[in-house]
Amino acid sequence: MRTLIFTKKDVEKVLTPSVTNKTIERAFKAYGLGQADMPAKSYLNFDKGDLRSMPAYIHGNGFDIAGIKSVNVHPDNAVYNLPTVMAVIILVDPANGFPLAILDGTYLTSIRTGAAGALAAKLLSRKNAKVAGFVGCGVQARTQLMCILEVRKITTVKIWQFEPRDTYAPQFKEWVEKMYGLPATISPDIDEITTDVDILITTTPSRKPLVHKVSPGTHINAIGADAEGKQEINPKILRQAKLVIDDWAQSSHSGEINVPFRKKQITEKDIYAELGEVTAGKKKGRTSDEEITVFDSTGLAIQDVSCAYTVYKSLKDKKGIKQVELF
Repeated sequence: MRTLIFTKKDVEKVLTPSVTNKTIERAFKAYGLGQADMPAKSYLNFDKGDLRSMPAYIHGNGFDIAGIKSVNVHPDNAVYNLPTVMAVIILVDPANGFPLAILDGTYLTSIRTGAAGALAAKLLSRKNAKVAGFVGCGVQARTQLMCILEVRKITTVKIWQFEPRDTYAPQFKEWVEKMYGLPATISPDIDEITTDVDILITTTPSRKPLVHKVSPGTHINAIGADAEGKQEINPKILRQAKLVIDDWAQSSHSGEINVPFRKKQITEKDIYAELGEVTAGKKKGRTSDEEITVFDSTGLAIQDVSCAYTVYKSLKDKKGIKQVELF
């Protein structure tokens, strides 16, 4: 038997925002219904970054597939002309353990995280949401917007510029305007960006709270905190909000709640639900226009495996796909 090899170009052809959103919603529903097995991600820490291992087995809602992702996070990789995040996914047949495919997981990781943000926005933001604020303007900001535009009619984008030398903010502004024709404004005043928005997206590697002020009715996608010690949102906001996490084991260890949880600024009782529970209909999403909602996203292996499976099913019989005989 041969193992298929899917490159970034192959993955990009299949995982459009629309396809990825649908895949991620199915995966979270399966997880919410108890149709997935997923140990918490493990970490190897280096001086300048870390390496993470993320296995999962999904066995319901149209899935019967397993796999594992190896992914790094090295924030200073620009000096090497490399992405901050690089990933490889091995897709495994649960019947016999054979590696069906090896995939580039770098683009997949970005788009599946964007799709989880879109799912949270669909379930937790106001249906008439029009203004999106961004704290953090890298690759993840782009995929968040790409996927959210599939579920909400965003008409205006606000962008935080954290220092005058920050080139990411003007680059993101230009991309938003050229790609989607949306008006985008930049401000160095973070409160101006985090207030009077319907959806706030935070995608920074910060280790101290950046967001201290939001308006009633805001939904926050807290994406940046994905390792122990990281946080972006003032714990006072978390306590006021309807707080939805992707997974308790991961969020309490390395998500937005990890620091305030260790400091006993919030407790497990402050968690309203996991996103899978809301997706499966076990818990309600937004219930009023005035409530503040927060999605704490750490990134789950079910997202990687489900998206990799979608790519595999779409391309496995296509001509020109690379194959290797490993054994």
